[in-house]
Amino acid sequence: MEKKKVIVVGGGAAGFFCAIQIAEVHPDWEIVLLEKTNKLLSKVKVSGGGRCNVTHACPDVEVLLKKYPRGARFLKKAFYLFATKNTIEWFSKNGVELHTEKDGRMFPTTNSSDTIIDCFLRKVHQYKIQILTQHEVLDIISNASNINAGAIVDKKTKTFTVQLQGRVAMQADAICLATGGLLKSDRLKWLTNFGHTIIDPVPSLFTFNTIDKKITTLMGVAVDKASIQWKGNKNIETGPLLITHWGISGPAAIKLSAWCAREMAETNYEGAIQINWTPSFNESTLKMEWINFRMDFGRREMGSKNPFDLPQRLWHFLLQESGIVLTTKWADLKSVNQQQLIQLLTRYTLDIKGKTTFKEEFVTCGGVDLKDIDALTMESKLIPGLHFAGEMMDVDGITGGFNFQHAWTSGWIAAQHIGQLA
Repeated sequence: MEKKKVIVVGGGAAGFFCAIQIAEVHPDWEIVLLEKTNKLLSKVKVSGGGRCNVTHACPDVEVLLKKYPRGARFLKKAFYLFATKNTIEWFSKNGVELHTEKDGRMFPTTNSSDTIIDCFLRKVHQYKIQILTQHEVLDIISNASNINAGAIVDKKTKTFTVQLQGRVAMQADAICLATGGLLKSDRLKWLTNFGHTIIDPVPSLFTFNTIDKKITTLMGVAVDKASIQWKGNKNIETGPLLITHWGISGPAAIKLSAWCAREMAETNYEGAIQINWTPSFNESTLKMEWINFRMDFGRREMGSKNPFDLPQRLWHFLLQESGIVLTTKWADLKSVNQQQLIQLLTRYTLDIKGKTTFKEEFVTCGGVDLKDIDALTMESKLIPGLHFAGEMMDVDGITGGFNFQHAWTSGWIAAQHIGQLA
């Protein structure tokens, strides 16, 4: 069988996984992984606070797809080939057991990202995959059609010529691009010369900077369950919220940012969010429940009796914002203050100007347009032999292990198709 040479561009999660999967199919092939920086698996290292949120305990594909603001239709075929269950099995087979936390996130039982990194490095060593850091790709030429260079290329060479810094050129039978989130749409100009469209990338996971800084006096206060919505957008996320010195953070806020990423970028991150601190109620149902509160707690001081299990600092803040003295008895609460408090509890509105990147989970939406990629092979529909994996495609998920799952899925599928070159 003819020995093939494959180049994987990108030393992140998708690139490593793809390279390893190709080697598992053809351990005798020459596989080269190129990384333009001197850092490998940097996102794996910092994900989940250094624990690496490998995937999410979500075996139902239809449920899994709902966690992707962009690319869900594209991923449907892909996830029926390789999804969460396959990820868990692969890592287990390679000595990495995962455990599930109550919110569904899955981490190595060691709670250390080094466990994942060490696993990948062992596999790379096992298969003698060549890793070249500080090797930036400047151009890729399709030798089959002389696309993109205008230069005379010997048709007898391999399918692709990869041009690197220092006038170094490498030949390959197939390529997988896994360069991560595209920070600039013109970063891979040679890719657009191939005919591929790159959808302008914008940050997808971030926190909200508030204009009114009164709320930030509560910095450090965490609410276990609240709902948050970008006004004008239908998506509502419910979960933990954290008040910071710049505004609003926490899992629910970060998930919301993914759904509203492009819309917020278009407004230059100016608008308003609406928070329901008591998501089991809306304004009308809380008004009805208030009758029972007044009967049950009539002679209790409102500052000392909090019926919503909210942090005391937040409860006192909302009372004061409603013009209520903390020593006010529940039975003595004036109707105008009651209505104000109910509104603040269920529809607390904050004007937003700007964002703060959630560095551990930095993800972009945008990238290579999916219309020109085959979801069953991850191969370009325009250039045979050119494949894609990971975040450089216009696919992104909410926080919780979903972006890594896409990296594993797309890397595995690309590797299986590349393996068919034989």
